[in-house]
Amino acid sequence: MIEVRPFSSLGGANHGWLNARHHFSFADYYDPKRMQWGSLRVWNDDEIQANSGFPPHPHSNMEIITYVRQGAITHQDSLGNKGRTVAGDVQVMSAGTGIVHSEYNLEPELTRIFQIWILPTKQGLPPSWGTKPFPKAQRDGQFVVLASGYEGDEAALSIRTDGRLAAVTLKEGQTAEYAIAEGRQVYLVPATGAIQVNGAVASARDGVAVREESLLKVTALEDSEVILVEVD
Repeated sequence: MIEVRPFSSLGGANHGWLNARHHFSFADYYDPKRMQWGSLRVWNDDEIQANSGFPPHPHSNMEIITYVRQGAITHQDSLGNKGRTVAGDVQVMSAGTGIVHSEYNLEPELTRIFQIWILPTKQGLPPSWGTKPFPKAQRDGQFVVLASGYEGDEAALSIRTDGRLAAVTLKEGQTAEYAIAEGRQVYLVPATGAIQVNGAVASARDGVAVREESLLKVTALEDSEVILVEVD
């Protein structure tokens, strides 16, 4: 089963400094048919104006992944961590028993991110944060795992959940395959471009919800960057 959710159908709000679109119910946007996808609870498409951002605020018991699509995001938290994550890279935060953090766009131009929340497998663990560069050349034409809680994904950033985030960049006409283990489901979004997924067509920033499929064939209808989350 493959369901394309057009970008125009997403909820959201424009706060001036932040223009947010929500793939799932979030804040004041509520759709009982779009609460989550397995343990994937949040996928926000955020545009953050220059020299603005999210001031310090708390989280607990959630795995939070930030994929930077354009610009950069600067992180600071109550554990003393500080870091700047640039376009094409990811940061992960395991909120655990509780953490306070801020996320600012300190760049002179717009920053675009995907903010992704996945429910943890275990609650009550100590909080943590991490980031890591992932050269885009490594994902040309093939999916590369960037964050994962599955065994065998040691090169990826670690998250405390049965799930993973992967990305691929495709030239027009290129196809990449992604195998889905039994009992798992996928949600993917082309950050840029346009793609065909097992015959279904999705444009930039559309959501594609996938279940009961064992293999995805993703073909670029134009140069594309695709982000995918797989969960149990």
